[in-house]
Amino acid sequence: MKIIERIKLLNFRRFPSFDTKLDSSLNIFVGDNESGKSTVLMALDLVLSGSRAKIDSIGLESLFNTDCIDRYMASSRKIQDLPVLYVEVYLNEQNTPALNGKNNSEKITCDGIAFLCEPIEELGKDIKEVLLQDGSNFPFEYYETRFHTFSGQQYNGYNRPIRHLFIDSSQINNEYATREYIKDLYSSNVGSIEKNKYQNEYRKYKNKFKDKVFFDLNSKLEKYEFTIKTTGKANLEADITIAENGIVIENKGKGRQCFIKTEFALKKPDRSKDIDILLLEEPENHLSHINMKKLILLIRESLKKQLFIATHNNLITARLDLRRCVLMNSSSPKITLLNSLSEDTADFFMKSPDNNILEFILAKRVVLVEGDAEYILTEAFFKHVTGKLPEEFDTHIISVGGTSFKRYLELAKLLNIRTAVIRDNDEDYSVNCVERYADYVGDNIQVFSDTDNARSTFEICLYLDNSETCEAFFKASRKSLSVQEYMLKNKAEAAFHLLKMTSGELLPSQYILNAIQWIRE
Repeated sequence: MKIIERIKLLNFRRFPSFDTKLDSSLNIFVGDNESGKSTVLMALDLVLSGSRAKIDSIGLESLFNTDCIDRYMASSRKIQDLPVLYVEVYLNEQNTPALNGKNNSEKITCDGIAFLCEPIEELGKDIKEVLLQDGSNFPFEYYETRFHTFSGQQYNGYNRPIRHLFIDSSQINNEYATREYIKDLYSSNVGSIEKNKYQNEYRKYKNKFKDKVFFDLNSKLEKYEFTIKTTGKANLEADITIAENGIVIENKGKGRQCFIKTEFALKKPDRSKDIDILLLEEPENHLSHINMKKLILLIRESLKKQLFIATHNNLITARLDLRRCVLMNSSSPKITLLNSLSEDTADFFMKSPDNNILEFILAKRVVLVEGDAEYILTEAFFKHVTGKLPEEFDTHIISVGGTSFKRYLELAKLLNIRTAVIRDNDEDYSVNCVERYADYVGDNIQVFSDTDNARSTFEICLYLDNSETCEAFFKASRKSLSVQEYMLKNKAEAAFHLLKMTSGELLPSQYILNAIQWIRE
């Protein structure tokens, strides 16, 4: 099995440099917009495809890191200092001499392939003339691109050493992307001998159609005749499509198109014609919740090929194992791997109810609360204390349930996320709020609760610190329960009505005030 163990980029799009080890079965790239998730998948697609046509269609100006170009143009512009671009893919041992060698940036003997873009030495004189010109005219046109193995052998789209497929669900309504996908999928499921046979048969049927069906029509014409195209752009691969229950994929809804494409690619064809690497760009696009769960099951069952996924989706991130995630951030080219997360915590998020795990791991500051009532009112308290909404301080408020705090705090500790926990003391502040979290509390993690064991829950503290407001609002409709008893038995409902009817009048308890002041520091 061909496995990518590592990818290394230099001056490729947003990355001046990028280097990470990869999981042998599943890699999930997670990050905010412009963090580079799609860039990594594009780099893999380009180097695996061996296609200069793809490079030309994108353009070197779009591939080169703009900062490296700007730095060079602001320098003395020496030819020997011209930047180069490369994508290197390091493979597991294949016992194939054609892949093994030292033709990589580290000059180490191993298996791999690379895409390299560098100035053409023979055109040094022309490049120098361009560089002497005023302005910012970078000599992109004087660069050459090469695809080569680490042994130094060149390859292209016809003899590429690794079979891969790139499914970009963000381009689902792009007719060209759909056509190219079907062509790639067809090629990955058909051997070269079969492909030639099918193409030959297809051309024969076209000729028969012209000779038989058009015979009467053409016999009426003197100088011209109707015929059928047989050029490279009118071949079997250009005309073929996928159908489900007799309906071609182009006539399906966008969500179903996404699902069919991915499902078809994840199925297990004859191993001799199988796909080695599958790249999935935002597979969640256009899918309903239930189809998303079906997709996750398909992916779990398809780990006999190496998968690379770029996603914004909570379910995909958590249910496919957080330890396979590569976290990326738009403010930094550095990445974080979650492979050191404990198996127990990873399993918890795979099996737990739908959660806000992606919101948490991408956040700078988080306030964790343990129930709906706290979640409903904490934002109002935050605004009461600071005069602004939490988002204006890059702070997220997430309700996780009291038993889940440690799971999130393990992530917070690993990722260095500033995290405040607001929880009840449940009548034992020392055990429940101090001893329980002793292994997690530090400069970036703090637990906040009322220290008085008699003030054991959020609702009790809320009532005691706002008794006049609560009595005035709820007492008239009470028959058997006291106002405090009602608030304890109807936590979320009471919190919602208080937020709606007394916004701005409620005062946060001191421990909540402390949490808000600490998280905004």
